[in-house]
Amino acid sequence: MQAPSPPSPRRDYRAAANRLVGWTVFLLLAGFAASWAWRQPFMAAVRMGLELSRMPPPDALAMPVRGVDAARVADTYGAARGRDRTHEGVDIFAPRGTEVLSATPGIVASIRETGLGGRQVWVIGPARQRHYYAHLDDWAPDLAEGDVVLTGDVLGYVGDTGNARGTPPHLHYGVYASGGAYDPLPLLREGARRAAALETAQ
Repeated sequence: MQAPSPPSPRRDYRAAANRLVGWTVFLLLAGFAASWAWRQPFMAAVRMGLELSRMPPPDALAMPVRGVDAARVADTYGAARGRDRTHEGVDIFAPRGTEVLSATPGIVASIRETGLGGRQVWVIGPARQRHYYAHLDDWAPDLAEGDVVLTGDVLGYVGDTGNARGTPPHLHYGVYASGGAYDPLPLLREGARRAAALETAQ
């Protein structure tokens, strides 16, 4: 008669269970830390950048110079500027020192003084279009590259720097999409129309 086989040793699952618990705790802590970090001020530009990339191109723009009526702005987009270039924006005239405001939410991409635009600010706005504010007399205090701005935040002040030196103070405002510059004036007028309708409704 054949002797019975000895029973198989019982498998010890404690080590595997401990590893599973350890990984679960690690992932929970990592998720909590990521969620906490995402809400912190130092991630504001990253959050805004993601939001801007999801936004459609604007169909209206806020007036970027305080107190100016869009109806007063001449449509000079495309006008000849010398023999080799055209005007890629609109000129918004106002007294020197008038506040220049962000026409959209966005991220300050560049603050510099160079070339034709003199003192200028570039803002990345909805659909990652670039908004150009040029000929500034000065920039807003503490404005820095990477700052998140909202519509109406002060970027600087109307002036005549760059190739506008000696002309009446004004803001050169331009908008650039993936295909290049386009005329912002129709969107400024639409923004003014909506603002007036909202004010009337209130």
